[in-house]
Amino acid sequence: MQLFNAIVDGMTWLLNWLYYVTETVGLPSYGIAIILLTVIVKVVLYPLTNKQMKSMLAMQQIQPKVKEIQEKWKAKDPKKMQQMIMELYKENNVNPAAGCLPLLVQMPILIALYRSLFAFPYVNAAHASFIWVQNLSDKDPYFILPLLAGITTYLQSKMTTSTTDPTQKMMLYTMPVFIAWISSTFPAGLALYWVVFNIAGGAQQYFINKQAMVVKGEAGKS
Repeated sequence: MQLFNAIVDGMTWLLNWLYYVTETVGLPSYGIAIILLTVIVKVVLYPLTNKQMKSMLAMQQIQPKVKEIQEKWKAKDPKKMQQMIMELYKENNVNPAAGCLPLLVQMPILIALYRSLFAFPYVNAAHASFIWVQNLSDKDPYFILPLLAGITTYLQSKMTTSTTDPTQKMMLYTMPVFIAWISSTFPAGLALYWVVFNIAGGAQQYFINKQAMVVKGEAGKS
């Protein structure tokens, strides 16, 4: 409990420090402070998320082969099917659990931000607003940020989700709805964090996908 309280206190201190940074440059805003926090987290997690995104893209690309193995061996020998799929993952350097790692690492950050915002000691409460949200510790009254959280989650997931896999296809549609709903019950500051994190992640995934297409094109020419 003491460790968790220390993390929450650290989050509170960091947000206030980032607020002072925005004040120093003449744009005092806790909304901008949360955006800066998101960028910092994104930079720190870059090596992990970069590996995860490449793994998910590779998993999407080999999905037709996975389906082929499933159709051939599912009824005859399920054990052999699992073995062959795992060998295929290994050959293509794919980790099926890679998609969960960034979220697991982020969980303490999300929880700390959530707890911190609930009773945040704003240096200047007048700067706790952000565009249409009067106070980032309150829920978004117009549900715009929760809606954006759901939409950006969907768009980012669509970049690496195979629609041929029923499980992945179901998650593609259900996860954004869940994120939008849960964001509507949390402080708007947390929803803002999630939206910015998704936008940054989407941009990162776009460049990874583009790089993969270039490599694939060059391989096809040779």
